[in-house]
Amino acid sequence: MWKPSPTEGEAEAPKAPPNNLIPSLPDDVALNCIARIPRCHHPILSLVSKPFRTLLSTPLFFTTRCLLNCTQPLLYLTLRTPASSLQWFTLHRTVPSPLLAPLPPIPSPAVGSAYAVLGSTIYVLGGSINDVPSPHVWLLDCRFHRWLPGPSMRVAREFAAAGVLCGKIYVLGGCVADTWARSANWAEVLDPDVGRWERVASPSEVREKWMHASAVVGDKVYAMADRGGIAYEPRSGSWESVGGELDLGWRGRACVVEGILYCYDYLGKIKGFDVGRGVWEELKGLEKGLPRFLCGATMADLGGKLCVVWECQGNGKEMEIWCAEIGVQKDPDGNLWGQLGWFGKVLSVPKGSSVVHCSSVSL
Repeated sequence: MWKPSPTEGEAEAPKAPPNNLIPSLPDDVALNCIARIPRCHHPILSLVSKPFRTLLSTPLFFTTRCLLNCTQPLLYLTLRTPASSLQWFTLHRTVPSPLLAPLPPIPSPAVGSAYAVLGSTIYVLGGSINDVPSPHVWLLDCRFHRWLPGPSMRVAREFAAAGVLCGKIYVLGGCVADTWARSANWAEVLDPDVGRWERVASPSEVREKWMHASAVVGDKVYAMADRGGIAYEPRSGSWESVGGELDLGWRGRACVVEGILYCYDYLGKIKGFDVGRGVWEELKGLEKGLPRFLCGATMADLGGKLCVVWECQGNGKEMEIWCAEIGVQKDPDGNLWGQLGWFGKVLSVPKGSSVVHCSSVSL
């Protein structure tokens, strides 16, 4: 499995739990107890003692939480400020209301990057720096909130589509397809166990340059361009054109929850697309609860719930970032229903800022 060298990141954290976690209890029993505590309480846990603080920064702690099925979905949000810098935040579900906490900035902020989540890592793929597309990949290790360089792609890309299937990352488009060398690498795949990008064969008729949106539904990666979309099935290596019925103008402002692709239309209504039926359905049940948002919103699957983050007018020189969590389900007749769990303001930012992307990671 590919791993960064010690010089590319911080020193590897200790693999064994520290001694004397809880007096009178064996450390392995104490580890199992502490690993069950919800993540929102971890900042307080780190203040209990030095052994606790050390434990919370070990890979073993996160592995134990996974084995005990105690992981929780966390939302990671990327914003662009008027100074053109990227700011990263994670959402903490605190009482009485959630809030966004800042994260270390990405070492090389780019415009038009693609994003993919694999395990506890967010992959930031390409993008342009000073209007020059880049093949570079950055990894955010969400366990310790540190940035590491990843394997560079075969070609430079911006506004590419990306998706994860069977533990591999697929990236499509975002590169100029007017030369043989570039068009041959129009699509590529990364196997993290190998740590090297490989070319994915693609027919010339699908090689659009800009891919404005992508999603994984079932066993296919869907990507949308200005003139329609395409779908790729890695298992069979087959490509197919996607008809206009899928194009509701979602352009990255969408996510998949329980096999349904959700986005919002120009009226601010949330709709879901059932690939099997090939139709869009309005998400019912939110008419009187959820505020209307017409632009500047993005979505993520937050542990089986639909999470929406959007921009809202603020006061003076600030604008507000709001967030909502919605339970979604499909009734026997195929109608989609939503139940609003919570919503509210989570952050104030300078006017002119914009929501770029949000991802969900289970830790």
